[in-house]
Amino acid sequence: MNGHEKSDPTVVAMKPANKAGRPMAERVERRVGAKGNAGQHNTRRAQNRESVTQALARIRQAARTRKKERFTALLHHIDVDLLRIAFLALQRKAAPGVDGLTWRDYEAELEPRLTDLHARVHRGAYRPQPSRRTYIPKADGKQRPLAIAALEDKIVQGATVLVLNAIYEQDFLGFSYGFRPGRGPHDALDALDVGIGSRKVNYILDADIRSFFDSVDQQWLIRFLEHRIGDPRIIRLAQKWLKAGVLEDGTVTLSDRGTGQGSVISPLFANIYLHYVLDLWADRWRRREATGDMIIVRYADDVVAGFEHEDDARRFLDAMRTRFEEFALSLHPDKTRLIEFGRHAAARRERRRLGKPETFNFSGLHVHLRQVSQRRFPATQEIPRRPHAGETPGNPGGTATATPSGNPPTGRMAEAGRQWLLQLPCGADE
Repeated sequence: MNGHEKSDPTVVAMKPANKAGRPMAERVERRVGAKGNAGQHNTRRAQNRESVTQALARIRQAARTRKKERFTALLHHIDVDLLRIAFLALQRKAAPGVDGLTWRDYEAELEPRLTDLHARVHRGAYRPQPSRRTYIPKADGKQRPLAIAALEDKIVQGATVLVLNAIYEQDFLGFSYGFRPGRGPHDALDALDVGIGSRKVNYILDADIRSFFDSVDQQWLIRFLEHRIGDPRIIRLAQKWLKAGVLEDGTVTLSDRGTGQGSVISPLFANIYLHYVLDLWADRWRRREATGDMIIVRYADDVVAGFEHEDDARRFLDAMRTRFEEFALSLHPDKTRLIEFGRHAAARRERRRLGKPETFNFSGLHVHLRQVSQRRFPATQEIPRRPHAGETPGNPGGTATATPSGNPPTGRMAEAGRQWLLQLPCGADE
């Protein structure tokens, strides 16, 4: 069909008369013909998601089986169907960007707009607009800067994320959570809970990356992308978004740092950056340098690592600081802490008359210790808007488990994170 969601019109199917002589016999009855090519590649409404899913499945399979392959032809996957899926995934009531267009405004003429947008993207005429700067309050009373992209930029970014996720979801490590399909905060907490409860964890490193989304080195990010993305058109799109700038008080500011926190593609860029800067390095350090058990869970830019030995924890912290400096990142000196924590922390601190074990925050929750039936696990509580409010006192005799709200997190992704932690080897030579 040529028209979106239109019935096939009645057309005359040309066929000669039964006899060509004179007088000619009566011509055959007219029939309804299908307008458009019967073998066309893209399907519509009822089938477009299926065709897109099949195309992305082929990318996933290639990424899974060929870990070092660079994908050189990806832009053709960003077609009108994928742009439509990306548009429908946007929040209907989201604040508009500098273009002033809302979701409802764009929907009014959706098909011609998407067709035009698709044409501009593929002929290189698409130009992202600057993001509109806004601020939201943080728990510590400060303001968090956000960059609100124009609507068409959100659409193209969303479609690009769908394509790139098919590749990078095969590459990201098991302890990476946050802004990933099926790997939310409850899955990360479940993995952390099981890791602390089942491994020999005596110390927790609560690492806070200072202003991460504003500190990402854009040149390093592009180099990381080029490890897997060999399509120069996708790389140019990424460079355009990074260089589009931010509009604040009538002035557009350009920078070679940051990913524009608040944009659709920013979380994926952040995960790719930390995959190469932190995850691969930390996994290698754990296997080669740690002398005892070690676990690590990362939720976006929130990192928690557990250690059996204090010396391992301190060496890892020093090495991580050095590693981050190479890639324009730094740890917040006041928010990054090494604390005694785990199944034996309460008893050890009680013997030294140091009081209850310290607590830490992870993924918006406050993690502390308490005892139920002599079983020891970390407990969590949701953090109200004021920091550290609502903390439940712990019993120094042990630990127990409490989930934030509702039922404990379950599911295949939680199980995958759990298995990753349980399989962490102990010792430098394993």
